[in-house]
Amino acid sequence: MIDFLSIAYPWVKALHIMSVIAWMAGIFYLPRLFVYHVEKSIYGDQQDQIFQEMEHKLLRVIMNPAMIATWVFGLVLVFTPGVIDWSAVWPYTKMAAVLTMTWFHHWLAKRRKEFASGKNILSGRQYRMMNELPTALMVIIVLSVVVRF
Repeated sequence: MIDFLSIAYPWVKALHIMSVIAWMAGIFYLPRLFVYHVEKSIYGDQQDQIFQEMEHKLLRVIMNPAMIATWVFGLVLVFTPGVIDWSAVWPYTKMAAVLTMTWFHHWLAKRRKEFASGKNILSGRQYRMMNELPTALMVIIVLSVVVRF
């Protein structure tokens, strides 16, 4: 099994990167959709229905599979011999940022359900502010992996 992981490493790494890109695209776009949703529609109108469909499909068709794939390929990389130096700090900073990104994903999913039930209480400004979190997490993750501080 260990030999297979070493041989498959470039493919797993490539699939991990592609999954991360898809996940991050959704993580950046969904809060932006929420901003427009809260500012341009009211519950039950035609635009509300359009926003709800877009948000639902983005979350269920793109973001959820991308997050799962990111985790699966990331864990395969974790178990590939020689990829991670557990005596360094970077695996732990990356892990904390990825866990926070996963929490944010679930936070967004909960907000989508609130929109679907007409119970959203957050403003466009609040969604704009929360949209900064994935950028900060992305910086931490990329610096952790590339600079390996």
